[in-house]
Amino acid sequence: QVQLVESGGGLVQAGDSLRLSCAASGRTFSSYAMGWFRQAPGKEREFVAAIDRGGGGTAYADSAKGRFTISRDNAKNTVYLQMSSLKPEDTAVYYCAADSRITGATMTLDWMYNYWGQGTQVTVSS
Repeated sequence: QVQLVESGGGLVQAGDSLRLSCAASGRTFSSYAMGWFRQAPGKEREFVAAIDRGGGGTAYADSAKGRFTISRDNAKNTVYLQMSSLKPEDTAVYYCAADSRITGATMTLDWMYNYWGQGTQVTVSS
């Protein structure tokens, strides 16, 4: 079992950058694929980015490509989401998720993840 705690959210202006962090408990962090998802008010949760266990494989939503970068530090049990050129439409609660079973394309599917953090709010003003 793993517990996830997100941090780094806040209020920024359009064009700014922000780095989200997700700290995981436990000694088997490197066994988990990690994903970032977001949910805006009145909208369904959507995939943002994911990274495989070793960090060599990543996936991004089209809306994140070229602006967001997911990375992980297995020694620190932490996954990051570096966001740049933020837009008002990026405003949402951002969640990190973990699962030890998924790989490849299944990393983009929220229902495949077994563990979720509590979320961190990102608000981008225009």
